[in-house]
Amino acid sequence: MSKKTKQMRRHIALFDPWFVFAVCCLFAIGLVMVTSASMAMADRQYHDAFHFAVRQAIYLGLGLLFAAVILRIESWFWQKTGGFWLLASLGALFLVLIPGIGHQINGSMRWIGIGPLGMQVSELAKLGMIIYLAGYLVRRHEEVQTQISGFLKPMALLGLVGGLLLLEPDFGATVVITATALGMLFLAGVQLRQFIFLLLLVVAALALLAVSAPYRMQRLTSFLNPWANQFDSGYQLTQSLIAFGRGGWSGVGLGNGIQKLFYLPEPHTDFLFAVLAEELGLIGVMVVITLYVILVGRALWIGYQAQKIEEYFAAYLAYGLGLWLGMQAMINMGVNAGVLPTKGLTLPLLSYGGSSLLIMCIVLALLLRIDHEVRILKRGRF
Repeated sequence: MSKKTKQMRRHIALFDPWFVFAVCCLFAIGLVMVTSASMAMADRQYHDAFHFAVRQAIYLGLGLLFAAVILRIESWFWQKTGGFWLLASLGALFLVLIPGIGHQINGSMRWIGIGPLGMQVSELAKLGMIIYLAGYLVRRHEEVQTQISGFLKPMALLGLVGGLLLLEPDFGATVVITATALGMLFLAGVQLRQFIFLLLLVVAALALLAVSAPYRMQRLTSFLNPWANQFDSGYQLTQSLIAFGRGGWSGVGLGNGIQKLFYLPEPHTDFLFAVLAEELGLIGVMVVITLYVILVGRALWIGYQAQKIEEYFAAYLAYGLGLWLGMQAMINMGVNAGVLPTKGLTLPLLSYGGSSLLIMCIVLALLLRIDHEVRILKRGRF
């Protein structure tokens, strides 16, 4: 074996191969399924069957360029600038509520226009909150583990972020970011009784919010029995369940799905998983779930390895990013399968959406950078 080949193998070994494998597979499946799910809609709206597919490929290319830059930035930079990213996230959440700056789509003010692109600010808020909270858990490590004040301070900040998200409104993003923050606090070693008490309090607050708005209550009731109002509030879910039922074991074949032909709303975004279930069947569904299990499992493993060598910021950041990925994927798939109430959340790495794909590329690059640094430190290279 040549010296150059050995150097290349050593370099490749500095990134988790299973993590990279899962990411590449999910990106490939996402491009294929977005193309399949969006062709009919794109042809009718834009007279170009590949309109959404081309844009998704462009967003993925931009995301990979961002990821290449992020990979060259050391983790300490994010720890030092955590406050800035939090302020930027809060600023974006305020700006999106201002008419003329925020763009309203389907009744929600969730997007800010940046040139020809649109940024969904909740994605930026999730990332900013996780970076800041990882730094907070390092700075206030002892306080978090021994005093209730160390637990309540980030919860107050989370309440502010959640309140701004609910004004858009974006209940799904609020649930994801709250669950992720609670998971990070738990992994940082908060006292169990305090954690259980606050967890119950948060669950009660989210339940109250869910039933306080008529449209959220309608979603809850339609989720429990979608067939009672299958042409009204239960329409999305019933069409999704039909897609799952038609898929069977092996699916109807790639491109042969019927539900995407103007029956299933948002087939290339929120309900892409239902299209996948119809066309690729249970086998395709299990493959995608397995890839997410690998991805999230390796992300948490990266955090565990960083914690073992006392790189606590990197560990908490990896934990937070891994929990975010897993939580959002689980909720989206649960909504599509009818086991969770309908939420406007995309399926990470698969669903169509520029801002989601760009932020996910940054998330993956952060995880790869942490993994790279941990492997180097464990080898004693510096």
